[in-house]
Amino acid sequence: MESAKLLRAIIETAIDGIITIDSKGKIESLNPSALKIFGYKEEELIGKNISVLMPEPDKSRHDGYLHRYQDTGEKKIIGKGREVRGLKKDGSQFPFRLAVSEVQYEDRIIYTGFIHDLSKEKEAEEFLKKYASELEELVEHRTRSLKQMLYELEEAKEEANISLEKEKHLNKMKSRFVSMASHEFRTPLSSMQLSVVLIEKYLQISDNTQILKHLQKIKNAIASLNGILNDFLSLEKLEAGIIAPNFGVFDVIKFSEELTEELQLITKDDQIIIYQHTGSESEINLDQNLLRNCLMNLISNAIKYSGENTLIEFSTEINEKYYLFTVKDNGIGIPEQDHAALFQPFFRAHNTGNIPGTGLGLNIVLRYVNLMDGKVSFESKSNVGTTFTLLFNKKF
Repeated sequence: MESAKLLRAIIETAIDGIITIDSKGKIESLNPSALKIFGYKEEELIGKNISVLMPEPDKSRHDGYLHRYQDTGEKKIIGKGREVRGLKKDGSQFPFRLAVSEVQYEDRIIYTGFIHDLSKEKEAEEFLKKYASELEELVEHRTRSLKQMLYELEEAKEEANISLEKEKHLNKMKSRFVSMASHEFRTPLSSMQLSVVLIEKYLQISDNTQILKHLQKIKNAIASLNGILNDFLSLEKLEAGIIAPNFGVFDVIKFSEELTEELQLITKDDQIIIYQHTGSESEINLDQNLLRNCLMNLISNAIKYSGENTLIEFSTEINEKYYLFTVKDNGIGIPEQDHAALFQPFFRAHNTGNIPGTGLGLNIVLRYVNLMDGKVSFESKSNVGTTFTLLFNKKF
């Protein structure tokens, strides 16, 4: 008797729900926890089929499950625990762990179901999943942000390095400019100063021949200074990126003949510039001013680095694909060891000696040609001569 009371007390106070059913699946008893879990009163469930506490599809299949077990003895749930879903009185569903035991009581079999509500565990599990997902998204977002920050830092570092290199390059150019200017400007200025003094002297004795001679020297010195200043002005504009090509169609033969005639005036004694054009066409589509600057630089160099009584060949060609410009001289040439550095600003070949120059002309030529999508090439040997070629894709 005491054992029965104790068992009853344990069942009544158990946290998990306990339900007993007969062999037909009808509910015989429920403990308070089971009633609380499903939201029913005891009188609402006693005698009802246990399927009333099940959602579909288990609700329709339960009796078949029970009969199959009774016929075959094959256990699906009995003696085993598994997670299922229950149906509350209010129609809501919830997860619970079900364990069923089979009991032989007197002359009949009853089944006891032990129900452990998993709602809180599932809520906690869903919360953890959601939290983990949010945490994963946060980590991914932070990772992306960090990667973006690192990328921006690398870009800033690269920009800083580029700026630093530009600053170093600019400082080096300034230093070279000061060194070069102090030398290149001093020579023509000294020449002009001396010529002015001599002119004053020759004026006193009316020696017009000597006066004209020194006036020509002053004129040449002024032209030299203008050339130096023009080189620096061109370089400054190129460094600032404010020069853009202005393409236009013009007659290359007329252009070249005028250029040849102009440059013939500054040649040395018995230096001759010969111009020749190849091709049936004469119109080209380039920036006339930039091209003029390039060719003036190359032909002026040919005049400067060639001796008297020499021939300078200037030619143009238009074929199916290209515009070609060639300047060939028979001057001092460029030593092979200087070829690689020839287009660097302020660089001058080692065999130029006292021949004046800034070392900027060829760098400007290269950059102007690049602006017009062209290419510069040259061939040269010491004491043999130099040939420069400008090549541009033909524009239609």
